[in-house]
Amino acid sequence: MAKLLLQVKHHFLLWLAGFKEACCFHRALFFCASSKILLRRTGQCFLLNGLIFLGSLFILRSFVIPILSWILPDQSDHISTMAFYSYLRSFLIHIFYVLWFYPLYIFSLLLGFLWYSDIAKYSFEVIKEQETSKAQPFDNSKKNEAEKSEGVDGLAIGIGEQVYSGLLLTIFFFEVFIADSLPFIGKATSFFLLSWMNAYYCFESKWNYSGVSLNSRLDFFESNWAFFAGFGSPSVIPGLFFSRLISNGIIGFLYPLFVLTAAGTQEKDIIDSLSRLNDGVQGRKIPIFYLSQRISTMVLHLFPSGQKEN
Repeated sequence: MAKLLLQVKHHFLLWLAGFKEACCFHRALFFCASSKILLRRTGQCFLLNGLIFLGSLFILRSFVIPILSWILPDQSDHISTMAFYSYLRSFLIHIFYVLWFYPLYIFSLLLGFLWYSDIAKYSFEVIKEQETSKAQPFDNSKKNEAEKSEGVDGLAIGIGEQVYSGLLLTIFFFEVFIADSLPFIGKATSFFLLSWMNAYYCFESKWNYSGVSLNSRLDFFESNWAFFAGFGSPSVIPGLFFSRLISNGIIGFLYPLFVLTAAGTQEKDIIDSLSRLNDGVQGRKIPIFYLSQRISTMVLHLFPSGQKEN
């Protein structure tokens, strides 16, 4: 019983540490002050997701809908007129969403992926310039060099890992979507799954530029699931209070900050220090990506090179 309580305490402290690290937004100031490209990319994300996307939602709900309600009121002497006004008002609002919000949302997602990749890349360069790259995850710079293959083979392995990682996270996203629809436990389950997914996205580019292999990333992530659940939680919390569209805009607005805080987080040092404080307790591994890995492998086996990729 005492051992179980110690495990629970250890996982709670890991979750708390991850949550705290995700909220260290002051690191973003350091990175942006050290790189003009980082400052520009972060500003572009704020402009697109904050001013344009969330600003458009604010204008719609604060001005457009009230004006439509004034022009096409709910109250009328004739029931048929009220029904027509209601239908026309709803139609115009849906037109606004179809022609503006949904294309803007897709555009922000596609452009955001490119900008987030740049943010991770240049933040890693800042870390290298500040001579702090020796504290990269796993402290295994020698191992990273050994894991990297040379020439065309190394390039092929790198591309293969990126393809596999993208497929795995896509399938994991569908798992989150399915979990959200489950009765009773759906919301809680999707909260944890989405926290893990967002945390992995934040750290993936950092680990990629650090030369950490995909197997090492997944193993480290699943072995320290409580820390990464805590790190991803702040990005999921807006979804508890706002609609999906608004919460996605808020997450897109804040996501560059989470990428930058992840770049400046010494996750292995934090996890090791907590383990020492708890008499060397090690977190138990949870196969978070097991189902996604199985399905991804099955999908890749449908192609001629699938077996090689596996």
